[in-house]
Amino acid sequence: MSDNVRRGLVHGLTAAGLGFLAYLFVFVAPQVGTAGYDTWAYWTTTLPHPYAVPLGGLGSFPYSPPMALVFDLFGALPWWTYHFLWICLGVATVLWLGGRWSPYLFAFPPVALELYHGNIHLLLAAAVALGFRHSSSWSFVLLTKPTAGVGLLWFVARREWRALAAPLLATGAAAAVSLLIAPRLWAEWFAFMAQDPSGTPGGPSVPFPLPLRVAVGAAIIVWGARTDRPWTVAVGSTVALPVLWFAGLSVLIGAVPSLRQAIAARSPVPSGPGPVLPAGGYPATHAPGSAT
Repeated sequence: MSDNVRRGLVHGLTAAGLGFLAYLFVFVAPQVGTAGYDTWAYWTTTLPHPYAVPLGGLGSFPYSPPMALVFDLFGALPWWTYHFLWICLGVATVLWLGGRWSPYLFAFPPVALELYHGNIHLLLAAAVALGFRHSSSWSFVLLTKPTAGVGLLWFVARREWRALAAPLLATGAAAAVSLLIAPRLWAEWFAFMAQDPSGTPGGPSVPFPLPLRVAVGAAIIVWGARTDRPWTVAVGSTVALPVLWFAGLSVLIGAVPSLRQAIAARSPVPSGPGPVLPAGGYPATHAPGSAT
């Protein structure tokens, strides 16, 4: 395939993806009224009973008690203010992860659907990307979609025990504080998660059982850790999501910073002054032992 054909294909797909994003917000949102479906669940989460809506219902909140305490703080905002700020947070996350690649990320259909529905997948992608330097960001993953926390096997396989301990301690501390503030929430949450999720809305999902997906995700991450491929953490964590909706594939963009730095490391070093990569070709955020 010639360079001109390849560029034309990339530009065409990017334009189509951006058109799909615009279509969702300009045409679908006003007519169907499902924009912010998941954001609505976060906005309506209120104490003392954040798990009152059955699993899968409109406004159902599935995350752990520490997250319920956090989301309860923002419920006083008007809905449209809350929704607008949540979209802005998602857009800012994509811009932060993508940099100059951001137009391509916005054109990725799962990202468009994620911005439309307003789940936390983009924040999970950010936590994965940030986790190489500040591993405590994995606490957010463990407190929301814990099976995606299989990404911590990166630190296990590389024997980076301090980096592994940080998110575990942070998660334990958050759980302890929530237990002191609202001890009944944990019993309510466990009862809530024991419900049958059949019929849960959200569009088509990957039909493979969760234990199989977690095992596959773990294998991908361990292989990546032993062969110095940081992008595998985002891939494995995506595969291991509790329910892998199409929008959940947006977690994959957590691999973009690693890929960008890998490409930069393989590029010819300019003759003039410029940034110097660490010895061994590792991007600074992915060097062994760099996570804290």
